[in-house]
Amino acid sequence: MGEALPGALEIEGLCAGYGGGDVISGITLEVKPGEIVALLGANGAGKSTLLKAVSGLIPPSVGIIRFGGSEIQSLQTAARLRLGIVHVPEGRQIFAGMTVAQNLLLGGYARRRDGGNAEALDLAMRVFPALNGRLNDVAGNLSGGQQQMLAIARGLMARPALMLLDEPSLGLAPKLVAEIFDLISALKRQGIAILLSEQNARLSLAIADRGYVLENGRISLQGAGRELLDSKDVAEKYLGVGTRGGKAIAQAPSELAERLRQLIQQAR
Repeated sequence: MGEALPGALEIEGLCAGYGGGDVISGITLEVKPGEIVALLGANGAGKSTLLKAVSGLIPPSVGIIRFGGSEIQSLQTAARLRLGIVHVPEGRQIFAGMTVAQNLLLGGYARRRDGGNAEALDLAMRVFPALNGRLNDVAGNLSGGQQQMLAIARGLMARPALMLLDEPSLGLAPKLVAEIFDLISALKRQGIAILLSEQNARLSLAIADRGYVLENGRISLQGAGRELLDSKDVAEKYLGVGTRGGKAIAQAPSELAERLRQLIQQAR
């Protein structure tokens, strides 16, 4: 994965936004190779903007982005993709009128001259076995959960060193949410670094090595995933509970609560 550069991301003093106005300001963070880093924050906090700045969809106004030790903030999106940075945007954005196989092949298009598409497809099918029997099906006929799997599997076809995942559980039933988070953990086991923007703070922190909390476009809190999961401030703002963090599990839907307990036990 990511032969050109290892999956190490470093951001220093990053500011970016739209129409001349910054949405994120002074962002400094890192994602180490093979690590899951969670981004937490309310809607409008700047999580998606940060991911777009890393992938090159919007230019930074100030700041440095390094990948594998080299500055990349001036590179176009396609160049960053070839280096191993893959962005899976919010809302899946699959090609609904094309087959599953065609969507996957498009994911590997930018690196088609490098070879390895067959190996990447084999990995995608091993990580997402639910898609294996659906390759000739029209992508728009898949369930919501399967479409999200396809969106991530399409990203795998580019053989990433770093994946930027934006709200992968959005709109999914609780059982499918737990399945998607299991699959994200499987990506880490393949050695892929992951920067995860997700509204489901509980499950994000349960699988994350570290996390950053964004408020009004700035980082207000950072720490290990388990530390943030146990944090009074995080519990009050993002887990939907008061100062007793234990209520976070009790108030979650039963399937998610059980999966959360399992993930926490695995992290210990």
